[in-house]
Order: sequence, then C-alpha cells, then structure tokens
Amino acid sequence: MNDALGSQLARGCQSLDVATDAVTQRQLLAYLELMIKWNRAYNLTAVREPTQMITRHLLDSLAIAPFLSGQRLLDVGTGGGLPGVPMSLLFPQREFHLLDSNGKKTRFLFQVKTALCLDNMTVHQARVESFHDEVLFDAVLSRAFASLQDMVQGCRHLLRKGGHFLAMKGAFPEQELLAVERYCRLEAVHTLHVPGLDEHRHLVVMTLR
Repeated sequence: MNDALGSQLARGCQSLDVATDAVTQRQLLAYLELMIKWNRAYNLTAVREPTQMITRHLLDSLAIAPFLSGQRLLDVGTGGGLPGVPMSLLFPQREFHLLDSNGKKTRFLFQVKTALCLDNMTVHQARVESFHDEVLFDAVLSRAFASLQDMVQGCRHLLRKGGHFLAMKGAFPEQELLAVERYCRLEAVHTLHVPGLDEHRHLVVMTLR
C-alpha cells in the first residue's frame, strides 16, 4: 500500500474522531490489500479503485464505531467482511462473529483472520435463518443487508433480551421503520458523515419489543 492511501485513511479516521494507532491503520491497509488481491478471482466488491475502497469500505465501516454496543457481536451478510473486519481490528477486546452464506467470501475471511491474527473474530458459513449459536448476541450488525423487516425476521432468534439491532443504511429508511415498528422499539437513527463521500448514510439502532 502506498503512502497516499495511508494518509487518506489517517485523515479519515481523524475526521471521524475514531482513535486508531499506527499498528491498527497498517492492519486496515493490509486487509484492504488482501481484498484487492482476492477480488480479482472472488468478486468480493464492485468497488475496485483503492482510494474509493478506503472511502466506501474502510471509512464507511469505521463511521459506526462510536455507536457500537455490547461485547459479543454478529455481522450478518458480512460479504467481504464489512463492517466486521474493521470493527474486529478497532476493538480487539470485543468478540465478533461474521456470517455469510457465500463459500468464496467466507474462505476469504478465513484468510483475513489468519493473515491478520484476528483471534477475536470467528467466521461462519450459513444462511442467517438456519444459523444458531450456543450464546445469544449483544448486537446484530448489518450493512446493505436487505430490508429492516428481513433483518428483524431473519435474526431475532440470535439477539439476546435487551440486545440491539444496528443496521447501516443509505437514505433515511422511513418506510422500512414503519414496517417493523410493531416488533421493534426504535432507539436512535444516527446520521453518519463519511469523509470523502457525498451520499446519505444512517445507522438505525433498534431493540425488540
């Protein structure tokens, strides 16, 4: 990774007020480098330009860091590991589980876990509806994972009592919120400002009623 990308990431983290040391930033760039390499064969993301990947993948994921809650978290439909991998790097004291049904993507994530020594990250290949774990999760995260209604119906069996759904969205999802209001209590909708991205971003925080 070149110095320009490192500087872009460092400036973005500072703008987000997300505390990252030099080691964490190097690991984030190493993750990006793995994604670029594997993307040629595995089609992990349609975004292929490295500076755009910094903005649209790393900084977009890091923007939710101030609002993360819980010790044991599940990233559903994680794809190439977003936001789960950046969160695992940023919060090594927390436990992250990354779930996806696509075998190519989970193979990539196993490689990331090994290469970056992410002992706090566990990878699962399964459909969310059929996935079960012995211990329920404090929070369920999603980024571009269908609708809020699909998220709630598919993941509610994985959330502990009082746990949070954290759904990353683009535009304010007014109609989606109406569709789940009988099942969920809306705790907050945070407007996210991703450095270098002139698009709407929101984080929806909900609990089950």
